[in-house]
Amino acid sequence: MIKSIVVISDTHFGCKFGLCPPKIKLDEGGYYYHSDLQKKVWNMWKEWWNKYVPIFTKDQPFVLVHVGDCIDGVHHNSSTQITHNLKDQLNIAKQVMRPAVAKAERYFHIRGTGSHVGTSGEADESLAESLGAEPDDIGNFARWELWLKMNRRLIHFSHHVGGTSSSAYESTAVYKELVEAFVQAGRFEDRPPDVIVRGHRHRHFKTQVGDRWAEVVPGWQLKTPYVYRLASGRASPPQFGGVVVRSGKDDPIYSRSKIWHVKRPKEVQI
Repeated sequence: MIKSIVVISDTHFGCKFGLCPPKIKLDEGGYYYHSDLQKKVWNMWKEWWNKYVPIFTKDQPFVLVHVGDCIDGVHHNSSTQITHNLKDQLNIAKQVMRPAVAKAERYFHIRGTGSHVGTSGEADESLAESLGAEPDDIGNFARWELWLKMNRRLIHFSHHVGGTSSSAYESTAVYKELVEAFVQAGRFEDRPPDVIVRGHRHRHFKTQVGDRWAEVVPGWQLKTPYVYRLASGRASPPQFGGVVVRSGKDDPIYSRSKIWHVKRPKEVQI
């Protein structure tokens, strides 16, 4: 019996601020070595898989879900990519994700943001197929949403959730996801989800109503130039980590998370 779902999101492979192994070979034959900050994030990634996943899953079999934005892509006239060659970016993703997928009993992949993974999520689809993700009813290996039933509980996964430039309103869009799910389920007499999981924000947040909740999974990307345009981004450190949703046959459903951050720059004494 599967009792755990390990959830990661927003790895942004191919970005100089994204998740990256120590050394990668590029299409032209050259090499890229990760930065000191990327090294810190890489160590967090290793600790997530070697320490926290075994603890949170109690060393039992689990399902793995990637909630989208696997690569950084070529977007918004940005110059922060390691390379604009999407083959290279996907190769980085495969190199990092294959060991993680090998640990899981089953793997599911969600399509992310068009500016990163293509307007139809084609980069997510390509990666998901190469990693052996479970296809949907029409044969696609990456999907826009996933309704996953674990024992008696129903969990809904999708990438996008509304954002905010203010920490004071961080709960608003996440709570709205719950309300919308309840309203639409009631309108069509469907079963509402017990848990809603989203990515996209790169920040962890969880809001709960009774025994049902909505949770946003953190990402694995350092602060980019875009983030410094946001009031909440300028003021806060980047977050990294993952979430494990767990429930046995007769156990209450719950989640555990591990969130890291990178300390703000050193103070300058004058």
